[in-house]
Amino acid sequence: MIINTNLAAVNAANNLMNSQAALTQSLNRLSSGSKINNPGDDPAGMAVSSRLTAQIQRVDAATTNLGDALSFTQTQDGYLSQVTSALNRMSQLAILAQDVTKSDSDRQLYQNEFSQLSSYIQSTANKDFNGVSLFTTNTLAVTSDSEGNTFAMNGINLSATSYSDATSASVATLAGAADALTKVKAAIEQLSNDRANIGAYQSRINSTLNELSVNKENLTAATSRIQDVDMAQESTTFARENILVQSGTAMLAQANLMPQSVLKLLQ
Repeated sequence: MIINTNLAAVNAANNLMNSQAALTQSLNRLSSGSKINNPGDDPAGMAVSSRLTAQIQRVDAATTNLGDALSFTQTQDGYLSQVTSALNRMSQLAILAQDVTKSDSDRQLYQNEFSQLSSYIQSTANKDFNGVSLFTTNTLAVTSDSEGNTFAMNGINLSATSYSDATSASVATLAGAADALTKVKAAIEQLSNDRANIGAYQSRINSTLNELSVNKENLTAATSRIQDVDMAQESTTFARENILVQSGTAMLAQANLMPQSVLKLLQ
């Protein structure tokens, strides 16, 4: 029997220290809801979850950009729907002006309305969305994913030849009315194509938004598996470690009493 070195007490103290560390870690996890509260808990897991979290934030940013692009196209189409009404009325006026029972004085009355509608279309060509021209020849690069990739959205040019020919036409004469009808019909055809293109871009934007939504869901699930603690499992771990700390404390006290048995040899 020895008294200078109490191996039982050393072992009990080591076990108690390990149990206390595990209990502290379990408390941190239960209180934070996260399995990783400091880099030492899971260095690799922390690195992966950090990258995934950053990617999720980029997905959110891309979603915002796409939402703005969708609003842009919706604003475009809102104006073009009114241009459609204007061109339809201009074609109607061109037909009315070809009435052989009308004089040029009568046709001038049609021309007055025709000119006003032409001016409206010309002014619409100068509209913008948050400082960005709605109707231009410029191609817009729309964000498509979290890596900054884009797809091209061609501009709608209301100053194109087919539109300018229609707005510069005149129904003040019989011959002019016939020519104006041809030019307005060409503008209507061009407008139909432009609005169809806008619809195609909106369809692509909506599909991309849906894709990003699914991508974010999967990334979030992956991050959760790394970071989030299973509360049921961790509460079981906490209960076990709590019992080990209490029993370890009791056993350390008993180990510290063991050298006292040497006193019986000295009596």
